[in-house]
Amino acid sequence: MKTPLMDLKGQYGSIQEEVSQAVLRVLESGHYILGPEVRALEEEVAHYVSAGHGIGVANGTDALVLTLDAAGVGQGDEVLTTPFTFFATAEAISRVGATPVFVDVDPQTYNLDANQLELKGTAKTKAILPVHIFGQPANMDDVVSCARDHEWFVLEDAAQAIGADWNGRRVGSLGDAATFSFFPTKNLGGYGDGGMIVTPDENLATKLRSLRVHGSDPANKYINRRIGYNSRLDELQAAALRVKLKYLDEWNQARRESAQLYDQLLAELPVTTPYVSEEANSTYHLYIIQSEQRDELMAYLRKRGIATNAYYSIPLHLQEAFHGLGYQEGSLPVAESLAKRTLALPLYPEIKEETIYQVVKGVKEFYQGTI
Repeated sequence: MKTPLMDLKGQYGSIQEEVSQAVLRVLESGHYILGPEVRALEEEVAHYVSAGHGIGVANGTDALVLTLDAAGVGQGDEVLTTPFTFFATAEAISRVGATPVFVDVDPQTYNLDANQLELKGTAKTKAILPVHIFGQPANMDDVVSCARDHEWFVLEDAAQAIGADWNGRRVGSLGDAATFSFFPTKNLGGYGDGGMIVTPDENLATKLRSLRVHGSDPANKYINRRIGYNSRLDELQAAALRVKLKYLDEWNQARRESAQLYDQLLAELPVTTPYVSEEANSTYHLYIIQSEQRDELMAYLRKRGIATNAYYSIPLHLQEAFHGLGYQEGSLPVAESLAKRTLALPLYPEIKEETIYQVVKGVKEFYQGTI
């Protein structure tokens, strides 16, 4: 029997009736874009993360682009960020005309190393964009402290971490703004694309609501105050996400318990299991281990029907799209090392203990054949 990396179909089965009712409610309403479901979801997510204001947009990448734009980040500016994340984080910085400046990562948490921010900052630095990678919150105390010293904007990329917290505060409430992705594979995933921005800043929220609809005036869509975007969260996705939000804490806790079981079962093997800071509470968007024989282990597991994947096999500073920035092999050694060693094992809220035992059995058999 094949073991998937995640099981979206199984999760849908557990809430199928509620989702169906929510979708029918929207279809019968005749209101499909930026209606009552979106407004309700914005309020519920903002309340959930204690952020003040929520702005629903078309996807997580747009959420980053619009927020940077609204914050005044643009041509000639630099944004400090991590090279060990999905491409969209740095892509958004480039999309507004700014330059991503990559900061190496902490070897334990895989998050941006806040101790290096001062060294990387320049007179052109306008913002810091930390990513709460794999559901593990970045060290936001140090990030925010550094930013406040220099009056830099702090944008949390929380695409993988909704429900995580740092020192008892939910991610999304720790900087000047934060973005979430509702891509189907996320901990809170829709049935299509979707994203949201949260912020405590009412003026920023007002500007974002204008930017997402072509820069129009909220009171009259045919009056355009600025050059904007077409990036709106639709009612169908919002309705489904409202159903799923009710279960998010339960699902995240199930992920944590499964991760703890993995930790115990893998403890005696030559792999590095996820580290979680004392200050943090991870959502385990992915269960990431390190192996000196990453590619061989992945191939072995796949042959046995166990899904796995490398996150992320090419750090952003070495991506072809960023060759013009002048980075090369050795520029950011921790991120480069992780890119060669990390892989994900199956993890999702509904995963059964016997499935985890089966996965670990595969890992053990690999090492028994190589040690």
